[in-house]
Amino acid sequence: MPREAAHQRAAQPALRPVEAQTDAVVHAAADRQLTAENWLLSAHPSHRRARAEWKTHGVAMLPLGALFSAARIPGRLVQAVAASTDPLDIDAVLDEVLGGGPVICDVCGPRYYSLVPASVPKTWQRAAEDWRSQVVECLGQGTYPGVPRLDAVSFPHVGARAYWSVPMESMASLCRPLAVARLIAAGVHELNEDRSPWPADAPLTSRQPTGDGPDRGSTRLDGARLVPTLPAAGHAQRP
Repeated sequence: MPREAAHQRAAQPALRPVEAQTDAVVHAAADRQLTAENWLLSAHPSHRRARAEWKTHGVAMLPLGALFSAARIPGRLVQAVAASTDPLDIDAVLDEVLGGGPVICDVCGPRYYSLVPASVPKTWQRAAEDWRSQVVECLGQGTYPGVPRLDAVSFPHVGARAYWSVPMESMASLCRPLAVARLIAAGVHELNEDRSPWPADAPLTSRQPTGDGPDRGSTRLDGARLVPTLPAAGHAQRP
């Protein structure tokens, strides 16, 4: 290369790194949510009717067994694992333990619906039969849970009875069955280990976030047991 050309190339200013555009990130998140919404609503025979239910009631009765199924877990099992009745603590534990898999909370139970692949009621049939002794139900075809709008991601202090304890981040993102099984086993273990009986499905008691937000803490898996390090929607069946 000629010396003059090399000198001109060296004299060129270095390119500045391209900064991530906030708007692009926001649009990407909105696109993912819209795609997830359309995927959920496609489970209903009438896409328009399901969306109208979301708009009017905040929840839509979506049939299970085609796109996804659900494991309904009583509040006491989840509360025992989180060692708390505060939804902030519980949601953080579920998020980490289930790897971000989506979970709906029916606050009137409370009961938790972890969304799992549609095949789970059949492929995990033996485990599902064992879970019934703990009032855990593996729900599939013929069941219509109330699925809240995807923007209902906070514990409702008034009005609504269901929200996403762990939001659905993208289309078809579901809980891994093994992670759900370990959560159930951990809840049973914690209840058996606790010297004083945990209250049966105690009401959720929410604290108001302060400062920079709640300390979500963390959890770790130890065999079949979950060791929390946190500070101490209904469904219908086809007739």
